[in-house]
Amino acid sequence: MRLLFLFATICVAHAQMDYLDNGVIRIGVDLDLGGSITFLTLNGGENMINSADLGRQIQQSYYSGPKPYGVAHPAWKDWPWNPIGTGDVYRNKSTVLKHVNDGTTLFVRTLPMQWALNNKPCECTFDTWITLEGNVAHVSARLRNMRTDRTQYGAYDQELPAVYTNGTFYKLYTYDGSEPFSNAAPRLVQNAGPPWTGWTATENWAALINDAGIGLGVFHPGVYRFIGGFAGRPNVGGPKDGSTGYISPLHREVLDGNIRYTYQYDLIAGTLEQIRGYAYDHRAEARPDYVFRRDRQHWTYVNATDAGAPVRGHLRVLVDKNDPQMIGPPAYFRAEDVPKLYVRGAWRSKQAQAQSFWSTPGQGFSAAQSLLFNAVNDGSVQTIEVDMTAAPLWKDWITGLRFDPVPSGADGEYVDVYSISYKP
Repeated sequence: MRLLFLFATICVAHAQMDYLDNGVIRIGVDLDLGGSITFLTLNGGENMINSADLGRQIQQSYYSGPKPYGVAHPAWKDWPWNPIGTGDVYRNKSTVLKHVNDGTTLFVRTLPMQWALNNKPCECTFDTWITLEGNVAHVSARLRNMRTDRTQYGAYDQELPAVYTNGTFYKLYTYDGSEPFSNAAPRLVQNAGPPWTGWTATENWAALINDAGIGLGVFHPGVYRFIGGFAGRPNVGGPKDGSTGYISPLHREVLDGNIRYTYQYDLIAGTLEQIRGYAYDHRAEARPDYVFRRDRQHWTYVNATDAGAPVRGHLRVLVDKNDPQMIGPPAYFRAEDVPKLYVRGAWRSKQAQAQSFWSTPGQGFSAAQSLLFNAVNDGSVQTIEVDMTAAPLWKDWITGLRFDPVPSGADGEYVDVYSISYKP
């Protein structure tokens, strides 16, 4: 998550805009700035999006190794691989490779720049699709990596997406309580960033609101980690002024050199009640249902790696180190709603004792919050039913899962993991 770079202000005189407009909201991308979203209004009101430098707007932004990456700007000398959709810290702009607007869907393909380097395009492209429905913009995003470096680096936090609003949208609201989707009171987040503050968005949304009670909400179903805040002088400033609000839903991801990584999110313009109401109407299934058919489902590793992208039907987890671990994404579901977990896999290892861990609010993974179970290590695909009710501490709210395929492995050993789910 980039800190603000206030002196890298750009001029808007050469903006080349393209818009979608359904009579309720109007959204615009700047084709001179990599096709990033720089304009969003509700019913002809003020533009909500801040573009004071090339690191703002609403745009795709990704992180991976190595760290540091290349000869970076002195202010960013320890920065990792980080392509972003608008341009770099030296004010070199990203390039639009393809652009289509049929009046219903706006599509942009971008050659992004490495943020901390000088005029260094990424060995990747960004694709963005935008459609409108009422006061909501549905956005789909895709990273297509074509890196010559095929090293599998560790997981990094990803901004999904990065959203910056003008200074008049300075009241940051979310719900991060223990009774999601119950109409409990939302919370006004206090943060004078950067650094930004983080929270568990148990309803998967956050919003920046102005004094008139209107603002922009970001809803990413299934994402519970959010960061955000406000920088500068509250309640003043437009698209090219320094004051700005910030929201970003986060997942930790391993981004292979040849990965095709996709995600979807919604931008809701309106009152706080309208924004939250949309999240209520479109909430995702909270119970764990991770099927590794085409991707990692946001799982990462400790003391382990996998066979890399593309994923074809399962994860081949290489268990050649001591205590290999698969770490699931943040979650928020009631233990009573998941009495059993079903683990489907094939073990090619000398050991075949697996262990399921879980975290709870304020309590991370520990042996006390775990269950051991056995697998058959003959390479056959099997579904193992794990009775979670056998564990006294499987109760109340569960905030994440961890799966240890074996206690320790050896060179050449692996476990193929097909799914971890509440479904049989």
